[in-house]
Amino acid sequence: MKRHPLRSALLSTALLVTPFMLAQAATADKTIALSNNYAGNSWRQGMLASWQQTSEQAVKAGTIAGADSFTTGENQATEQAAQIQNLILQGYSAIVIDAASPTALNGAVKQACDAGIIVVSFDGVVTEPCAYRISMDFKQSGQQAMDYLAKHFPQGANVLEVRGLAGVSVDELIHSGISAGAAQYPQLKIIGSVNGNWSQTAAQKAVAGILPSLPKIDAVVTQGDDGFGVAQAFSAAGRPAPVIIFGNREEELSWWKKQKDANGYESFSISSAPSISSLAFWVAQQLLDGKQLPHDLLSPALSVTQDTLESSLKGVEKGGIVSQAYSVGDVAKLTSPTAR
Repeated sequence: MKRHPLRSALLSTALLVTPFMLAQAATADKTIALSNNYAGNSWRQGMLASWQQTSEQAVKAGTIAGADSFTTGENQATEQAAQIQNLILQGYSAIVIDAASPTALNGAVKQACDAGIIVVSFDGVVTEPCAYRISMDFKQSGQQAMDYLAKHFPQGANVLEVRGLAGVSVDELIHSGISAGAAQYPQLKIIGSVNGNWSQTAAQKAVAGILPSLPKIDAVVTQGDDGFGVAQAFSAAGRPAPVIIFGNREEELSWWKKQKDANGYESFSISSAPSISSLAFWVAQQLLDGKQLPHDLLSPALSVTQDTLESSLKGVEKGGIVSQAYSVGDVAKLTSPTAR
């Protein structure tokens, strides 16, 4: 019997998704809230847009009753803890959190769990045991950046590190991966470090401030949403562009492509997809529907290489970020035995 690949693929997808779809009616009266600590860069804006798109479709389909999002104004853990306590009082069935701190919100998270509310943290996760956690292997992404530089500079290089928001778990994890890479490759010397706050303007200002005190820089490792700002700082200082490890944002990838076309510039880019918020939404919905899921899940990283640069840029809006779509079926994929 002749098999039709497309038909087989559709059938496989149907078999995977149908059990979830049949159960969704059980959550039709449930509500989910997003507690977000920061919205000042393209990744966070993309994350919020992904949440809105996914939740609006779920509400329209009758899967849930509502899924509001809330962002703090000052990026302070105390402010976000108060926000979570307010969401508890409002009676949400589940709270999804992109946390300002892995530990400072634990008290508020425990209060939510004790009230019978499901808590799912993602990106910036919390350590409270009752919460579920979804994150990319951020430490590994920092290590991968150093792996790339070790291959690109076998004779050694002076490296500047541009970190993210101080005190946030994502920054600490990526930094730990970069530090591990520096220990593994002693020829890669970290000769300076600044906080770019995951912002083009903040990174440009911070790098511009430290450059006069530094010798020749061969490479810069960043955490995303700051690579273009780094490039602008070097240009303004009249210094040659170093190899910058990017974070999948349109501005930095477009700059990379322009340099590649002009002089063969080579680099590497890696980041978590902002649509991880939609994955967190579906994890919360499935938990509300009674599914048994592990408390710790890893979402895949998205990387852009010299060979995939042009294809990755296709379809990315100006000011946007390379991402991917998540659906309810992806919850099953991430929890399958082959994904562990």
